[in-house]
Amino acid sequence: MAENFVSRKYRIVSSAIDLISELGLSALTTHNLAEKENTSEALMYKYFSGIDEVLVEVVDYYSSFDEGIRKTVSSKDISYVEKIRMYFNDYATYYDNYYSLSTLMLQYEELLHNVNTRDKISLCITQRRQFVEDMFKGAIANGEIVKTFTPEELANNATGMLMTHILDRRITYHKKTFKQEFMENLDKWLDLLIISDRKGEED
Repeated sequence: MAENFVSRKYRIVSSAIDLISELGLSALTTHNLAEKENTSEALMYKYFSGIDEVLVEVVDYYSSFDEGIRKTVSSKDISYVEKIRMYFNDYATYYDNYYSLSTLMLQYEELLHNVNTRDKISLCITQRRQFVEDMFKGAIANGEIVKTFTPEELANNATGMLMTHILDRRITYHKKTFKQEFMENLDKWLDLLIISDRKGEED
């Protein structure tokens, strides 16, 4: 019985993510969610107290893989540039497998204005950005990349590139997978930053 309850809750959260991806955050209502689940609004309240609780679960699911990815990348005995590549490759793989989830990155502003999700999404954004910034800081200190930009600027550029690719794929058709396209772009950008005598080592 408990397993069925958890399974149904997960299905509702998954449907909520798809609904946000298809129609935007404002479309996430108990009516629309019940319709997507082919059930009644009354039954929805068996699993959630309201739409705000569903949205909190969506944000929790969105950030649930973050700590695992950070731990995995940090544990690798590789250069900082390789860690940066690995970190973004893991997210690109994650978003390719569940693309609807990636569109939550485009909903940050609204999620930050929602009293129920503000703290959770703020923490998620801060931790992601800080981890990327720390990797760039390590790459500069280790002499792997040029000092033209600050770690903060580099982190903003890399995460901005990720968001741009996510937005672009919602506007135009792409033959390549999200991972292929984004990683090719990221690698070209990183190649411009890598100090020439280390570029041969990376290759």
